[in-house]
Amino acid sequence: METLPTEKHPWPPFIPDGAKILIMGTFPPKPNRWSMDFYYPNKINDFWRIMGLIFFGSKDHFVDPSTGLFRLPEIKAMLSERGIALHDTGAEVCRLKDNASDKFLEIVRPVDLKGLLGGMPECHAVATTGEKAAGVISEITGTPLPKMGESLRCFYADADREIEIFRMPSTSRAYPMKIEKKAEFYAEMFRNVGIL
Repeated sequence: METLPTEKHPWPPFIPDGAKILIMGTFPPKPNRWSMDFYYPNKINDFWRIMGLIFFGSKDHFVDPSTGLFRLPEIKAMLSERGIALHDTGAEVCRLKDNASDKFLEIVRPVDLKGLLGGMPECHAVATTGEKAAGVISEITGTPLPKMGESLRCFYADADREIEIFRMPSTSRAYPMKIEKKAEFYAEMFRNVGIL
């Protein structure tokens, strides 16, 4: 039986000074789907449109109208200003089918969440963008899986620090919810964390 190849995560975590929340997807799509060398790189993923709606009132705020590509310097500036860190739950994965679907993604090695949080002393919230990522964090932390749009609190990695774990709707267009509704869930989470 043929052994499928594994992929290691292509990027280091993005951790701005004073990060208050760590947002985690599952794993990037294959490089041929990237429009930039950064998180949520697929042009048809709505993560950056949701962020544009929340923080600037326009889903196209981070989209360059002349190229249709995301404006990475503006994205990084916003993340740094707001204290939003990014990484994914899969450190190493195996694609069971040749696509980006979480359904066919096997997590070979999960992220070192304890190590990540150790470098973010002001971070008290972890948010997952979708069901698969939520399941990985649930396994790592030994906590129940929150319902979509809900959160739970736990002490993890540092007994003196309580972490709130949010399960957010997937930003993939395959997830059947209007972008404005998804933005409402994310905005409420940012308000709870004190970012908005």
